[in-house]
Amino acid sequence: MNQKTLSIMEYERIKQAIRGYLVSAAGQHELSRLQPTANPEKLQRWLDETQDGADIYRLESGIPLPQLDDIRPHLKRLALEAVLNGLELAQISRVLWTTSAVVKFFDQLADKEVTMRQLDREVHELVTLPDVTRRLRTSLEGDGHLTDDASPELRQIRQHITQTAAAIRQTMDQYTRGKDAKYLSETIVTIRDDRYVLPVRSEYKQHFGGIVHDQSASGQTLFIEPQAVVGLNNRLRQAQMDERHEEQRILAELTALLTPYQDEILRNAQILGHLDFINAKARYAHQLHATEPKLSRDNAVNLRQARHPLIDPKKVVANDIAIGQDYKTIVVTGPNTGGKTITLKTLALVQLMGQSGLFIPANENSVIGVFDDIFADIGDEQSIEQSLSTFSGHMENIVAILKQADEHSLIVIDELGAGTDPQEGAALAIAILDQIGTLGSYVMVSTHYPELKAYGYNRPETINASMEFDAQTLQPTYRLLIGIPGRSNAFDIAARLGMPATVVAAARGLTDQDSQDLNAMIADLTEQKRQADADAASLHDELQEATELHSSLQKQFDQYQHQKDQLMLDAKQQANRLVDESRKRANQIIADLRKKQLDAGKSVVKEDELIAAQGALNAIQQDTGLKKNRVLRREKAKHTFKKGDSVLVKSYGQTGVLMQQLDDSHWEVQLGILKMKIATTDLEKAADPAKSRKQPRASIQRTGSSGMSPTLDLRGHRYEEAMAEVDRYIDSALLAGYPSVTIIHGKGTGALRKGVTEYLKRNNRIKSFGFSPANAGGDGSTVVRFK
Repeated sequence: MNQKTLSIMEYERIKQAIRGYLVSAAGQHELSRLQPTANPEKLQRWLDETQDGADIYRLESGIPLPQLDDIRPHLKRLALEAVLNGLELAQISRVLWTTSAVVKFFDQLADKEVTMRQLDREVHELVTLPDVTRRLRTSLEGDGHLTDDASPELRQIRQHITQTAAAIRQTMDQYTRGKDAKYLSETIVTIRDDRYVLPVRSEYKQHFGGIVHDQSASGQTLFIEPQAVVGLNNRLRQAQMDERHEEQRILAELTALLTPYQDEILRNAQILGHLDFINAKARYAHQLHATEPKLSRDNAVNLRQARHPLIDPKKVVANDIAIGQDYKTIVVTGPNTGGKTITLKTLALVQLMGQSGLFIPANENSVIGVFDDIFADIGDEQSIEQSLSTFSGHMENIVAILKQADEHSLIVIDELGAGTDPQEGAALAIAILDQIGTLGSYVMVSTHYPELKAYGYNRPETINASMEFDAQTLQPTYRLLIGIPGRSNAFDIAARLGMPATVVAAARGLTDQDSQDLNAMIADLTEQKRQADADAASLHDELQEATELHSSLQKQFDQYQHQKDQLMLDAKQQANRLVDESRKRANQIIADLRKKQLDAGKSVVKEDELIAAQGALNAIQQDTGLKKNRVLRREKAKHTFKKGDSVLVKSYGQTGVLMQQLDDSHWEVQLGILKMKIATTDLEKAADPAKSRKQPRASIQRTGSSGMSPTLDLRGHRYEEAMAEVDRYIDSALLAGYPSVTIIHGKGTGALRKGVTEYLKRNNRIKSFGFSPANAGGDGSTVVRFK
């Protein structure tokens, strides 16, 4: 890629911004070599990696990577069979530990079913060395210091050093705190030649004996190792030498562990640096609110609301920039300070970022091309050293561009033809654009020459553009208007700044009528373009909404058509299952009734059992659940109830009268002499009894529940008679809907009380029972509560 263009576009500032997010030396190295690519396959892979990094940053705040140093020099020393020092080994250990952590991190992402485009394949190249990593982590601290766990011998030697140093300090403390302290210059213990000494006044040097290691500058203080600690200092020195020898042995051993894995370790470091670089690209994209661009092999660029990445986001103005599909040349005209140069730089720099695998500061679904080279001529090229004028400097650049550009090149030129006579400059600009058109290059140029406005209309694949100017405030809005040439606002600006009206009027008079008409036409076109863009945006939103709605409805209709036949088949199968189940249940109920009738000679068939059996038979009928059906409407009318209606209680097969509605789902029903609480779903309107007297009515003979009391008195009854009475009474009470009843059995011998208790225990329809309160009979009566 053209290096001068990278310099003009301040590409290095983009890399500098990314550098702030890097944590590894390998990542820094990869960033330093970053250049835009013209290889579509490589570029797509770069973008896929950045998208993976962005997804991981969004879900997990990025790939977990610590600070990693450059280990390449250490591996070179390892290749030369040198013994690595503790710091070098610790830095390699950090790379190996990070390798294991990253592999585990991506395994967890896979468990969460996070889809990666590219990174999972690259992570599979990492080689974990668990045994080597564990040994290094156990033996070394982060700064390279060997731990006591590096070897049993090292631990023992260090314990000996600690004990010996403690003994020396204890002995020396006797001198500094005892009666000998008066012979010292200072009551401290210091070190000379790695040995513990005392600062003794020179006149008392014989008092302590031992060895003189040093003296002060004045000679008044001698640093003496007392005779009492000479042996301990010797032992300490020997232990320290043993410690160094053991440390060297351990370092050599750890270095030997790494020797067989030099290539794997280097590759791991490179991959971790690459992941660090991807992390940094993702974080920069997040900070910039950048999005993934799509690639166009045909170089049909379409940047949606593109922003210059180096301008304050609060101040930058976004613009839509498109080139390559309907036109390959854009001629931007208009006055200075309108934003033409920034717009040209935005196109080129965003394209360079995209071709570097970076996300671009533009809205989603923006499209970039894949250009072989991007050329730029922007800025003042005047050079005193080369004796070149501004015009000459521009011409040299353009000559070089014309020699190198082809149909796969993007060219941006600011103020084409400027710096010379306007008439000649305009003619030269037109000729240069024609030559670029012959080469087939894509070009965006800015100019002041009005002649180029007509050029934009007359040449194929060429379009005019301008920077919007607010006629009310006479200030630029920095918005790009494609299809509208720029108009001159010099007179309006001069008048607004206070130029006398007579001078402005005179200037207008000196301008030919054609120029004034052209400016008026441009102003009208600008307003029409603004209104058309607003209408188009509104219509686009409405069309998108309608399209989405249609798509949703079509999808639901297709699902309905697909499911209809299956639902019908499922319904038929379900109906068949219900019929089979109902037939089996009916047969069982009939068999039970027949058995009860056969046994009637031995025991009376109870009233509640007959009603329950009839209810079970009636409950076999299933609700079809059909909607909007005449049969359904008739059935629904059967379930619209009001007080006084005759109803059929389906579960009992009996007709009653509605007395009152107890709640939303229950009615009180008069069934003969009984009043019962019945669920609404168990009721169905019955024919008026007056109109259906001739029709037979189902009836069940009851065993004397008429006028039953909530209290049963068994006193004076024989045991067998009393138990039969209890059985009948409980059945009647259940049918009457009583929540509880009281059975008076008296105290007496306790036989009746025991018999009642045993019966109630066996009856599964009893919720609970117990003796009455002391003031209501005590253990002479039992209160029974039903389920």
